[in-house]
Amino acid sequence: MKHKLEVFYSESQIAARVSELGEQVSRDYGEQPVDVVAVLDQAFIFASDLVRRIRCPVRVHFLRADTRKVAAGGQAEVKEIFFWPEIRAAGKNILLVEGVLHTGITLDFVTRRLQLGQPQSLRTAVLLHRPEAQRVEIKPDYFGFLVASNVVVGYGLDWEGQYANLSYLAKFDRPAPMMGEG
Repeated sequence: MKHKLEVFYSESQIAARVSELGEQVSRDYGEQPVDVVAVLDQAFIFASDLVRRIRCPVRVHFLRADTRKVAAGGQAEVKEIFFWPEIRAAGKNILLVEGVLHTGITLDFVTRRLQLGQPQSLRTAVLLHRPEAQRVEIKPDYFGFLVASNVVVGYGLDWEGQYANLSYLAKFDRPAPMMGEG
């Protein structure tokens, strides 16, 4: 299904904002090394552009966070969050990079797990922040853009496997469910 896309942020607007974020991160860490942990899939393009704009020494790691529905013995459906691989955080400055901060549940879970590894510091950077959609109180240390409830695609963000390859961010209204769909 094709959607009518409307450019939300252009390639040049994104590049300018990512450069600003790289400057902020560089100022905050000074000459200390930073371990950037990018959450796949949504953060890979944002993270790659961001690390090229950070002036301090950088090591890059990737992890995958996944929410799965788990049977709960006849009770209501329960979701569990898994992530892998484990990141060795002890004594490191960790910058966790995510594509979208929506409900905050996954980001909160991953930051809590990374904290168990006793990093020297742990900060978060998100490309898109949707504060009105949050169900968990978590505030990113760095964010690219505030967005509302539209579907946003491009720059690594997809909708049903499409549009992640766009060099800009585009939006469209979420289609209404068809009759009989949830």
